[in-house]
Amino acid sequence: MATYIFGYGSLINSASRQLTGATGLAYPAIIHGFKRTWGKLDKSDTLSPLVVQKGQGLVNGVLIEIQASELQEFDIRERSYSRVQVSPSQIGSDAIITSDDNVWLYLNNNAKPPCQQVPIMQSYVDTVLAGCLEISEPFAKQFIEHTLGWHFPRQDDRHQPQYTHLAGVYQHHYALIDKLLKGA
Repeated sequence: MATYIFGYGSLINSASRQLTGATGLAYPAIIHGFKRTWGKLDKSDTLSPLVVQKGQGLVNGVLIEIQASELQEFDIRERSYSRVQVSPSQIGSDAIITSDDNVWLYLNNNAKPPCQQVPIMQSYVDTVLAGCLEISEPFAKQFIEHTLGWHFPRQDDRHQPQYTHLAGVYQHHYALIDKLLKGA
């Protein structure tokens, strides 16, 4: 029996997820029956991260193989979310997942829309999209297309990053990320 986390935001980025715990292989994947949006989680937050909720749509991300003992570390990182088990039948991936495997997803059904005081931070966007680009440019485009809420306030913090799990983002990423986001 294997254990997986479906990463749909900063966990797509291999360098960012390594800041939290040991992981095995990560497989590009799509999960059906959910929607991804930007959302403010609580009053103490300084940025609005991505959240997934049940709903019509699909969310692309990565299926991350982990040891069950590592779940606690990821639960701490994702403390504003609820970890729920999802059926392998909801996931499309090249990974071979059986009905005995555990697939976990972090949800938040109480997120509020981002605002000027708690905006979408560019350092978070950069982290996620750099992770998407590890897979491919079409994967990054699909991420942007299937993420709701790009119209909410976004702050450029590239020179003083506010996102604490910023990793795996390099100078060469910025022009491509900016180009990809032009239509968002």
